[in-house]
Amino acid sequence: MTSIPDRPPPSTVSYVIATAILAISIGYFVGQVSSLGLFSSSRSRSKSTSGKSWPNSYDVTIHPDSSDEELMTHLRGPGGRGVKNSEDEHEEEEEEEEEQGELKAFEGNKEECKLVLIVRTDLGMTKGKIAAQCSHAALACYKYFLSHAPSSPLLKRWERLGQAKIALQVPSEEEMQMLHAQAISLGLCAQVIYDAGRTQIASGSATVLGVGPGPKSVIDKVAGHLKLL
Repeated sequence: MTSIPDRPPPSTVSYVIATAILAISIGYFVGQVSSLGLFSSSRSRSKSTSGKSWPNSYDVTIHPDSSDEELMTHLRGPGGRGVKNSEDEHEEEEEEEEEQGELKAFEGNKEECKLVLIVRTDLGMTKGKIAAQCSHAALACYKYFLSHAPSSPLLKRWERLGQAKIALQVPSEEEMQMLHAQAISLGLCAQVIYDAGRTQIASGSATVLGVGPGPKSVIDKVAGHLKLL
């Protein structure tokens, strides 16, 4: 019977060569997988999810000259205060409630309800700018009703009968502020829009006064003498 001679153990050089071949093979495999985007896709998904700026992962960019300034526009307060943040939002809401006063229910009043949007003409705003500011004012009045008198018969009647909105004009901020005070004294909802100053006019400018929704006869006591825009 022929005996098999014992093989000498692998040398250190053999171990080094085998390790090098294994490392090269692993590196090649990782490079091929990376080139297919299997690793980068998971990282990009994680990055897009954590860094999204809008709901539903939509990456939306607002042009700096856009007239849609709702994120930067004040519904109330002195001009140029800046955007409300989480620290002073509660305090500003309390100030707003105190300044606005309590809404009157106008019980028994069955008149048509309307909302008037009183626009300052001395600012020289363009049609698009006026449209954006009136939208802010209408939304501000509606939101105020929803938060302070959501079951108001006035609001429900206004919603049911076509949500009448009328654009009027006022020549100065002084007269606008007088109308604002008069509307509040009558128990109407009255909201002034202050512009952020990113496009056409100075920051903190009072642009539009929204009054209502309210009974037609009561609204006319405030704005019945104003001309249509």
